[in-house]
Amino acid sequence: MFNIGEALIGDGSELAHIDLIIGDKEGPVGTSFANGLSQLSMGHTPLTTVIRPNLLTKPATLIVPKVTVGNMEDAGKIFGPAQTAVGRAVADAVEEGYIPKDQAENLVIVVSVFIEPNAKDYRKIYQYNYGATKLAIKRAMEGYPDVNKVLAEKDRGTHPIMGFKVQKLWSPPYLQVALDLDNLESMEKIIKSIPDKERVLLEAGTPLVKKFGVGVVGKIRELRPDAFIIADLKTLDVGRVEIKMAADETADAVAISGLGTIESIEKAIHETQKQGIYSILDMMNVDNFQAKLSEISDEFKPDIVLLHRNVDLETCKLEKGEELCEMTEWGNIKEIKEINSGGLVAVAGGITPDKVEEAVEKGADIIIAGRYIIGSRDVRRSTEDFLEHFPQDPDSMRLVLDDDETI
Repeated sequence: MFNIGEALIGDGSELAHIDLIIGDKEGPVGTSFANGLSQLSMGHTPLTTVIRPNLLTKPATLIVPKVTVGNMEDAGKIFGPAQTAVGRAVADAVEEGYIPKDQAENLVIVVSVFIEPNAKDYRKIYQYNYGATKLAIKRAMEGYPDVNKVLAEKDRGTHPIMGFKVQKLWSPPYLQVALDLDNLESMEKIIKSIPDKERVLLEAGTPLVKKFGVGVVGKIRELRPDAFIIADLKTLDVGRVEIKMAADETADAVAISGLGTIESIEKAIHETQKQGIYSILDMMNVDNFQAKLSEISDEFKPDIVLLHRNVDLETCKLEKGEELCEMTEWGNIKEIKEINSGGLVAVAGGITPDKVEEAVEKGADIIIAGRYIIGSRDVRRSTEDFLEHFPQDPDSMRLVLDDDETI
């Protein structure tokens, strides 16, 4: 057996974060236990857990301090409330059946314990570390989390110590506001008026980028630290350089022109993959965008395909007597998704609020609005005209503590 568990409980300086491994004495965990007990490190001296002096826990458990123990006050927190908490949690885990009683002699546990140097309240240190240790043991023995849980949460979770949220497009639809401006004061005024919602994405439009450089993305980030920001570079060539520049300014996505060669497009998308940001393939003025998309290797398909309004396409199909049931002003969105292995589709081109529901119903994931919002005297009201046709922000009704195990 080689099981791994983790749990974080509490807040403030007394917060407890437990990492542990549990396994057979004769296996790698047993080796780690023996090495930890015999190879001491200054400031991180491991200690066995006891219920009380002269009463070792079963399974035998080794505590390894994560934070350097610098003085006797720090040592008192580890040897006192933390050691007691871990010992009793292990014993209760056996009593409550998380660890089979008949395996208690064969297993060992190695527990990493975090004690913040500023922690003062021994009662909280005990309580938080007791709860976190028992929960980590339970999770280790039950294999929590499974991979499906990880995949479901990877784009939703927020790490409390980061201080900001990295937004992912995991729950369409979204409204993308195109800031096609040439004035920083106007940009700032508009951004401050746009509702701060997860469903709203901000685009550094091509005019902004051309006039002020890709650094304008960083200026938008200062105004909206948690926003999803798109750099509309319309990259045609040397995309790897441009995309790295945008990523360095914390862009979440970069628009690449579909007019580029397949080689240029694939190199640009490869760079977005490397930088960990979204690729948007802008199909403006691309005659046969289905064919162009089909030419791109499956390995380098874009995260988002941007379709522009194309009334001529619909007229042409009508003249040929072709089926239009799946056709929209932007083409056949469902067909594009099939070619693009299910990636997202954004639509643009003079979109007004009354077009939102039709576009979403036809498969659009991102609705791009420009003039209707940025040209309005009441930017907030104009944005809300769109948002009235969108669901609430993802997880807006989710309970803070309703993130982990289900009952």
